[in-house]
Amino acid sequence: MPKQKTDRGAAKRFKVTGSGKLRRRQAMRSHLAEKKESSRMRRLARPVDLAPGDAASVKRMLGI
Repeated sequence: MPKQKTDRGAAKRFKVTGSGKLRRRQAMRSHLAEKKESSRMRRLARPVDLAPGDAASVKRMLGI
């Protein structure tokens, strides 16, 4: 059976931590930033944990 190929789009969007958790970037930051508060933009800059319901499909895409 051939090896599982990594989904390159998923590899660019998700990172695996040292403990094996999945992290993602937050949306709503790429444009129209002028009207958003700076505190909101700082909060959106931080990566967050992936929702548990999405973890299984993302792990399959990453070949974990």
